[in-house]
Amino acid sequence: MKASDPLEDKEIEDIKKDEKVQRALSETIVSVQKESVDVLEKEAPMLGITAILFVGCGVLYFLLGWKRLPISSSYIPLAQKIVLAVMLISLVLLATRLLKKIIDRKLEDKTKEFNFNRIADFFAALIILSIILSLLFANWYAAAVSFGIVSLVLGFALQNLITSFFGWLYILIRKPYEVGERIRIGNVFGDVINVSYLDTTLWEFNGDYLSADHPSGRIIRFANSKVFSEYVYNYSWPLFPFIWNELSFFISYDSDFDFTSDTVKRIVEREIGEAMVRRVKRFKKILADTPVDEFDVNEYPAVILKANNNTWIEVVVRYLVDPKNSGRVKKELFGKVMSELKKNPEKVRFPNTIMR
Repeated sequence: MKASDPLEDKEIEDIKKDEKVQRALSETIVSVQKESVDVLEKEAPMLGITAILFVGCGVLYFLLGWKRLPISSSYIPLAQKIVLAVMLISLVLLATRLLKKIIDRKLEDKTKEFNFNRIADFFAALIILSIILSLLFANWYAAAVSFGIVSLVLGFALQNLITSFFGWLYILIRKPYEVGERIRIGNVFGDVINVSYLDTTLWEFNGDYLSADHPSGRIIRFANSKVFSEYVYNYSWPLFPFIWNELSFFISYDSDFDFTSDTVKRIVEREIGEAMVRRVKRFKKILADTPVDEFDVNEYPAVILKANNNTWIEVVVRYLVDPKNSGRVKKELFGKVMSELKKNPEKVRFPNTIMR
């Protein structure tokens, strides 16, 4: 086994310490590992601190009510509100933290875990906001009127952000895509690595500088509101997680078409493998319970010959593949198909400049 390079390891650690790298890693839910230790043991220090804070604030609240502290009586109501708010907010934060830890242990799907954590944080923020508003406004009617006016003004000023927030709710409920899935929306294409309250982050594939199905190394952020105005193409439908892909090349008219078709089909079937065929057959049975016509799903490759305007014959082989492996599979198939066909130049003739 090759020993690791200490210098290389140090450079990797230095990169991980970069603030932007740490923030990006924290956003990437798929990089988070499940905790195997007990939740209560893990949260014991936080539980202790919150309990001490809660009890201390409770004692302070009653001392203020009994006027046992050297504070002017005019400030006592405000001090009691502040103490009560601290007690309630600490309780909400602790309850949210424990709930997230307990539910996360029961959820095996990291996407569901990610969505639940976001929803829990959202409702915790709403509760804390209501606690703060009740502290600031003694008159609930005045608070409601003030809140309504502020909401109206903010609604006009922040309409794009509000639409993106409702887009986030739509994504959680309708699930046009989830973290880890490969999608295309508008003119961008990639794997979803984060869905926040306002935007979605993709790990881009293809891009401006690549023609093959390969990551470009860039990330793309777009507002969640785009799900209301753009078509969303999801390549990870659970009922049929495959896509049809095509490999094409040209041969001349004096080639042996039957030999070419049989050879190409045999090689592609061998390379795709029986495991892939079995997977497709299983999903065909699942599709039998849906409106999709499963008889149109052919688990074996198909070879099509098409006449081309440039007096060549185009050979197209169509096959099913996992969308995240389509680029690699296509490259391997092309190399092996060309290598096999070139062994029989008397039966398969490829176009060249002289034949044009």
